[in-house]
Amino acid sequence: MHDRQGHQGGPRAVLDGWCWGGRRVEIADLDAGRGMTAMHSSALFAAGGSLVIPADELHWQFVRSQGPGGQHVNRASTKAVLRFHAAASTSLPAAVRGRLLEQQRSRLTDAGDLVITSQRFREQPRNIADCLAKLREMLERAAQPPRPRRPTRPTRGSVARRRVAKQRRSDTKKLRKPPAD
Repeated sequence: MHDRQGHQGGPRAVLDGWCWGGRRVEIADLDAGRGMTAMHSSALFAAGGSLVIPADELHWQFVRSQGPGGQHVNRASTKAVLRFHAAASTSLPAAVRGRLLEQQRSRLTDAGDLVITSQRFREQPRNIADCLAKLREMLERAAQPPRPRRPTRPTRGSVARRRVAKQRRSDTKKLRKPPAD
């Protein structure tokens, strides 16, 4: 399998189509077994219309994955762990950052790192793409401002039911009192 730049192998082709600020993803020597050692410093991760995150804000780690894997399972670190320091990110607007931290608080560390993992696939590049897709989805959801609540008046029927329930409760409590002399 060849990509447009003439590189052989699956990892580059799997990531084909992921754009980083209008540029194709360039991952150094995934096929050589050195892991994801470098990305171009000018590479960007674009999520949604106007959110752009520099690649140097994304920190990758690769560890052994769970599940079946055959003979190669004990040598390959295919599970991708993406750490994004969301609390101190300057590339996110303050409102989006606040919503992201609120929505994803179960994935946050004490230091404010957003931790995203993927081990769905047996191949490291596909797990990388999965982590990026999860991050993109989180950012797109955080980028949408919440709909303001429009207060409504209670209906006439609900007010009447409330009054009847209050009167019934009042009558019950009156029956508990000793008779007045």
